[in-house]
This record gives sequence, C-alpha cells and structure tokens, in this order.
Amino acid sequence: MTKQSKTFTPDWVSPPGDTILDLLEERGWNQVEFASRTGYTTKHISLLINGKAAITEDTALKLERVLGSPASFWLTREAQYREALARAEERISLAAFADWLKEIPVRDMIKFGWIRHFADKGEMVAECLRFFGVASVSAWENEYGKPMAAYRSSEKFAKHSGAVSAWLREGERQAGLIQCKPYDKAGFKESIVRLRALTNEPNPDIFIPKLMETCSAVGVAVVVAPAPKGCPVSGATQWLGQDKALLMLSLRHKTNDHFWFSLFHEAGHLLLHGKRLLFIDVEGDLGNDHEDQANVFASDVLISPSASRALRLLPANAESIRSFAAQYDIAPGIVLGRLQKEGRLPWQSILNKSLKTRYVWAHEG
Repeated sequence: MTKQSKTFTPDWVSPPGDTILDLLEERGWNQVEFASRTGYTTKHISLLINGKAAITEDTALKLERVLGSPASFWLTREAQYREALARAEERISLAAFADWLKEIPVRDMIKFGWIRHFADKGEMVAECLRFFGVASVSAWENEYGKPMAAYRSSEKFAKHSGAVSAWLREGERQAGLIQCKPYDKAGFKESIVRLRALTNEPNPDIFIPKLMETCSAVGVAVVVAPAPKGCPVSGATQWLGQDKALLMLSLRHKTNDHFWFSLFHEAGHLLLHGKRLLFIDVEGDLGNDHEDQANVFASDVLISPSASRALRLLPANAESIRSFAAQYDIAPGIVLGRLQKEGRLPWQSILNKSLKTRYVWAHEG
C-alpha cells in the first residue's frame, strides 16, 4: 500500500532581479556600474531588481549583451515570475471559497487518484477546479449544477449532488481518453448479444477491456469508476457529442448481477431515449417511464421473456439455478439476482456467497 503524498507549493516568489544580483556579485559590479553598462538609470535598475519593472524584449537583449545569458532565458525567467505572482494572488483569492470543498467528496477524490492533495486551501480549490475543467466556483455551478437540476426533486440526490457531479466528471475525463468510432445505433444494438456473452466471465480484468473495446467500436465509451461517499448512483449515460456517448457504471453493489443489469439498463437508455437527455440512475428513487423502459430492456436482455416464463416454475435452490443458468448461457448469480428481485428469495440469501461473483476495487484491496 502506498501513502498519498502531499504536493509542496512554496509560498515565496523569486524575481529575476535575484538572478541579476547573483551575476553582479560574481562580476564585482554594483548597481551603478550595471546601470552604466546597460544604459538604464539607477532607478530603473532598482525597479528591475526588485521585480517592479518587467523585463521586456528590449531589456532581455541588453541583459544578454551585458550579462551573457541569452534573451530567451531572461524572458522565460520573467514569465515564470509573473506566473508565480499570479498563482500566489490566486491562492489567496480562492481560499475565500474553501467552504465549496465541503460540497464535493475531496477525500475520496484524493484516495481514488483523481486529484492531488494540497495543504493550502486556495490551492486545493484550484486543484478541484482543474479537475472539473472550470475557472471558478460559479462556473462549476453553471456547468454541473444546472444539468442536474431536474434530479433535485429527489431528496437523496439533492443532498449529495456534489458527489454525483464529481463522479460524472471523472467519467467525462476517462471517456476523453477513449478513442471511439462514430456512434452506430444499429451496431450498438447488434453488439448487445456479444456483451451478454461476457456475463459468464467472472474476471473483470478480462471482461471489462472486451466490453470497452466492443462498445468503443460503435461509438460508446464505457467507464467504470468507484462512487465517492455520498454518491448513491449505479450508472449514468450522457452524450458527449452527436457521435459519442458515455456509459458509466459505479459497481455500486459489487456483484455480477447488479453490474450486468446496470450495464444493460444504461444501454437501454442509449438505444431507447433521446440524445439530449442525461440519465443518472439513483437507486431506489426517481422512477419514471424512461427508467421503467430501461429496466424492462435490461431484464429481457439478460433473461428473455420466454426464459422468464420458465424461471417462474424453477425451484429456488442452488442446483436448479445452476442448471437453468447453464441452459440459457447466463451466470448463476444473475439468475439468483432475478429471483431476489422478484421476491422469491431474500437479498441476503445464503446462496449469494456460492452463486454470485463479487468484485473489489484495487484501492480497497
């Protein structure tokens, strides 16, 4: 296990004048002689050394001739100094927004490696803004608050919308790294059969790369990312453009029946519903026609209507479940999950341990 390192951010800023003074000392020159050699007044030299006068292109060329370092060195030194000043000022101004950090799951974002840790509050705010790709807290509210406004009728969602926005943003970031072909609705629909075949593979290190490859070939970027504390979301879909969709999963319950049902539920949203809609599936909440349609789609993909009729007559024991699963080429844990969803077995059934596959995130191992 590795420890999370803290990022060092110095609170001091060194002007180019410090370098000039070092070179003057090496040559045994005082500021008066230096002024004479450069053609500047002693007052301007004092301002230059104290960082109150900027090094212009003309000044950089004169410094090159007098002190020997190339003009590019002096211009770079000046730019770095001005940037450092701006960052120092920004840290102070952003520290006023430190309370915003309470709205987002900073601790988990650091643990998951999404952001770095900074002891300085202003720098921590800046780091979180960089994560979200926005310049200010008000811009964050516009970009990530308004799109989720429709979901705030849910008390559960409203309480943790900051955690959900962080999870969605990580999906956007990861999806940006996934090369996808243009979205092909017919191709995605045809790929569902191949995706269902992956449900028998217990190892996520094997099936997730295949899942991502299959979907990226038809314009869908699949991202599986852990949900921060306070993010009661099992999955989400959104369109990143006309030709690229994001299908995101949280692995919320960490069992294969929930994972595959969530996958096909989200696939149902992409195939059945419009491109302008953002779907965030908060478990146990926000039921509507769209969610009901996606649920039916997922159920029918995993266990077809004809197989479902046979399932109604199936004895609810391990041997029968395994036999049914083998007959319909589906993982036994998924069959067990359906029986539990229909109320024929309790969710805490003793069969969970033997029939369901459980997953563990690397940071939990």
